[in-house]
Amino acid sequence: MKIGIVNDSPLAVVALRRVLALDPELEVTWVAENGESAVHLAAARTPDLILMDLLMPVMDGVEATRRIMAASPCAIVVVTMDLGRNASQVFDAMGHGAIDAVDTPSLAQPDSQLASGPLLRKIRNIGRLIEGRGVPARAPAPPARKARAEWLVALGASAGGPAALATLLGALPPGFNAAVIAVQHVDEAFAAGMAQWLDAQCKLPVRLAREGEAPQPGTVLLAGTNDLLRLLGPARMAYTEEPSDYLYRPSIDVFFESVARHWRGDAVGVLLTGMGRDGALGLKAMRERGYLTIAQDQATSAVYGMPKAAAAIGAASEILPLPQIAARIARACGTSTNANQR
Repeated sequence: MKIGIVNDSPLAVVALRRVLALDPELEVTWVAENGESAVHLAAARTPDLILMDLLMPVMDGVEATRRIMAASPCAIVVVTMDLGRNASQVFDAMGHGAIDAVDTPSLAQPDSQLASGPLLRKIRNIGRLIEGRGVPARAPAPPARKARAEWLVALGASAGGPAALATLLGALPPGFNAAVIAVQHVDEAFAAGMAQWLDAQCKLPVRLAREGEAPQPGTVLLAGTNDLLRLLGPARMAYTEEPSDYLYRPSIDVFFESVARHWRGDAVGVLLTGMGRDGALGLKAMRERGYLTIAQDQATSAVYGMPKAAAAIGAASEILPLPQIAARIARACGTSTNANQR
């Protein structure tokens, strides 16, 4: 697996090289000291994965991510000091297509295996994703439809997802009364920061989903751990470790499939931008249940992977550009997004 490093700190580069040297399948193909250099190197020798710092001279990591994903798309993981303090820039980079984020490993940490663990796990998972070896979801046979109750909107997103979620959720009116649950591929270390970031941009309240609670009308709940969020019944959500063989944690497929199995009202499933196939089979299970299912179109997707997989298997009843999805959801749920209702 060929890897590019973008970091202006020689000590950080040494730390990253030391981590990568622990796996003989990982090869550093180039090192860039700033974002501008990274853009040129990525165009000349596009690697499988780029480890992108955020705070650099000449061009920062957010702008470099945007330009690379536009011209020479590849997997990008933000690797920077103090993720919590730089949460806003992390989500901006993810909005442009970065897949994940992790703190820069420290040279000072005595246990090198412990220091390298989080980054190596992410790199290996992305390697499986690039090679198409993600564990396929096991879609359940859909049960018979029940009588109509309240509405549930199930959202799934990965690379490019924070910005897409902000656009979609920000366009829902304050009187929107359906329950909204979003599963974004994001590490639990900064899931709370992402919920706060989305809450500041949306008319509806956004917070992390809590163990054992029911979907809340008029509230956006975000999956908040590295375990699998699912419905255990129409009025109870839970985080579970099993099945442990899922590449994606949290998994969109697992949540969508639990909606198809357990939700007793009407629902809308939406699969947004992202790399890989997570969510495609879950969205199909929701469509087979009779729910409205939407996939983001290619033109507005930062990474056209998950929506493309859903379209290929007929999981989406509608394929729409991102700016039209909120209005379609609102119409389905019987709510207008007209300006006089905002």
